[in-house]
Formats: sequence, structure tokens, C-alpha cells
Amino acid sequence: MVEKTIELTGISANSIEEAVQLAIARAGVTINGVHTAHVEDIAAAVEANKVVRWRVRVKVTFQVKDELHE
Repeated sequence: MVEKTIELTGISANSIEEAVQLAIARAGVTINGVHTAHVEDIAAAVEANKVVRWRVRVKVTFQVKDELHE
């Protein structure tokens, strides 16, 4: 088996969890079989002393298919 790991960035005004979910959901549009997500970094954008956006860096892993493209 061969797996591939890619790095994604998710951004949400609501929560860290939503930022992670958005990144994984978007990856799932073009990638099948994502089975692992590792949150590498969490950052917050701050304006007027309030958190306005969460930004997460996520590494997701999926299995590379054995099929050849024709």
C-alpha cells in the first residue's frame, strides 16, 4: 500500500473544529479515502482584542490507488 500526505489550511470565523472540518470536507471533493488528519498548527487572527478567525494547518493522509490512468 502507498499513502500520500498533503498539507491544507482551513479558516473559520466560528471555531477551530470548523476550520479543520472545512479543510477535510474540501479535500474530500477531489480526494477519496482520507483516513487521517493531523492538526499541525493553530493560529488566531485578532482584531480589536477579539479573535475574528481561526486558521489551522492540517496534514491529511489518503491511500494512493493502484489504478493506472489511460
